[in-house]
Amino acid sequence: MSLQQTLQLIRVTVEVTEERVRGRDDSLREAILLYSREVAFAAADVYARAAEARGLWDARLEALVVDSILTGEADEELPSRIAALGWHGHGEVCVIVGTTPPQFDVDQVRRTARKLSVDVLIGVQGSRLVLVVGRAQAPGAESADELTFGEIATRLEGSFGPGHVVVGPAASALVDAGQSARAALAGFAVARAWRGAPRPVEADDLLPERSLAGDPLAKQTLIDRIYRPLQAHSTDLVTTLWSYLDNGRSLEATARELFVHPNTVRYRLKRVSEVIGWDATGPREALILQTALILGSIGTEPVRKRPLPRRSR
Repeated sequence: MSLQQTLQLIRVTVEVTEERVRGRDDSLREAILLYSREVAFAAADVYARAAEARGLWDARLEALVVDSILTGEADEELPSRIAALGWHGHGEVCVIVGTTPPQFDVDQVRRTARKLSVDVLIGVQGSRLVLVVGRAQAPGAESADELTFGEIATRLEGSFGPGHVVVGPAASALVDAGQSARAALAGFAVARAWRGAPRPVEADDLLPERSLAGDPLAKQTLIDRIYRPLQAHSTDLVTTLWSYLDNGRSLEATARELFVHPNTVRYRLKRVSEVIGWDATGPREALILQTALILGSIGTEPVRKRPLPRRSR
């Protein structure tokens, strides 16, 4: 029975009893009122305890789901656990990592998420706060004012404590959010290395710092998104970009080294931006591109050691 059904039952019982004793001694009527009040409070106490226990269970289940996403240990039970939490998210999901504020209001985060038409899973891990955000809109539904995950993170930024807030890349579904979580956690660990990092900051904007810290996902992302597309498009673009970055982003010095006109260098740099989407003329993006060129030149395949020659006896 629900709480509402219990209260209705108590109300009907009290009304019938009052009707039967109407006209009798006032003390009897007062005793019935006292008894009905005690019954109502007892029922409310039972359901309050049940709601509290359910809330604690939901909190433990939510923490378990978030931990499974962060560790990438998704199993067959994960979809059922997600459904038990009332997750209505459809399509893409991203993970946002930041610090836990001194006074953290979980209900405020959920209210903000509902206003943004997104579902959210909350994980508090000591001083670290993790939000798993997914769109609550059905797939295929078009919305003119649909927010990007970066804009959603900006709206939720006030829920985090001081420090950096890192937004992981979008994943296709909640069960696949482990890659977004790994990128967000890796970015959060090195965000302090970028002095001018915005808040929030995309994990992909921290690819150089992540790769220097040994993140294999960041290294592979830089190679796949920058080095290989340029190498496949034209070796002239790779050579021009190398020369431009090595010469301190000087057009004249690059042109002299390559024996071409500065306008040719400008054209090739424009083609680089069109192919990969990064502009080498900016200082931050130049760092990203140079890191990608270094990693691409080194390669990702391990060096095979030659077998030691056998000693003749």
